[in-house]
Amino acid sequence: MSTPSLASSPIRRLTLRDQAACADLSEDRGWPREEHKWGFLLTAGQGYGIEDPDGGLVSACVVTEYGPQSPSLAAIGMVLVAGRHARQGVGRRLMRHVVSAMGTTPLTLHATPNGRPLYEELGFKVIGRAEMVIGRFTPGEPESRVATRAATAEDLTAILHLDEQVFGTDRTHIVTRLPAFADQLRVAEEGGRIIGYAAAWPNMDTHVVGPLIARDTSVAQALIASLAAHTDRPLRTDIDVRHEELLAWVKERGLESVAFNSVMAYGITELPGDWTRRFAPVTVAAG
Repeated sequence: MSTPSLASSPIRRLTLRDQAACADLSEDRGWPREEHKWGFLLTAGQGYGIEDPDGGLVSACVVTEYGPQSPSLAAIGMVLVAGRHARQGVGRRLMRHVVSAMGTTPLTLHATPNGRPLYEELGFKVIGRAEMVIGRFTPGEPESRVATRAATAEDLTAILHLDEQVFGTDRTHIVTRLPAFADQLRVAEEGGRIIGYAAAWPNMDTHVVGPLIARDTSVAQALIASLAAHTDRPLRTDIDVRHEELLAWVKERGLESVAFNSVMAYGITELPGDWTRRFAPVTVAAG
């Protein structure tokens, strides 16, 4: 059981002022600090945390809501509990609070094997899987003939339109932050029309590819290759396992499988949008 002081510690909303405390929590659990990602998530979404009576945070998570007005979907991520308070029901308490606070909004999250039992206990169901791959991308021959280029401000309207079609709900507040958050934002074109886009954002010593939205596998390949050509860092991404052709292709070019996460949902049986064109999330924390 939690100590009485911990059990009564308030659950509160987090702000950007809590970024360092969230990074401390990541470090405490052996994760990278990921301050860049925490900053993005705390401004684009809503953080929740439990205060440690001795200072800092006992637990934290971030909820990213989607939809033009009342949310039509929310993603939960970065669920962390300080090591000294693990297995005391703290994470369960925080998650119950968040699920309750979201009311009837459908929820989704990516669960590690360790986290999955708690989410199942709370009523989440496994609806898919994502495979994390990482490594130095080595171009192969011949690469795609799909035309790609750096995105410009003039592309934003078309990118938002494509993204909403594929993601299934509005995420303007995420997409419009990508130029500042990511080191690269690139589009694929055909006949003057945007048929895919992708970002690469810095995370420790890698560039994470996400989101990756593309008309088909060949367009997804072209976008990954173009991002890789403009960085000297290893790439990391989380690909929906149904995209078997793309996974085989990235492994042929130097990326290796490092983990599988369960895609889980609460209140819906499948995610909205078109999974055939949705290859990778912005980050598993935000869907």
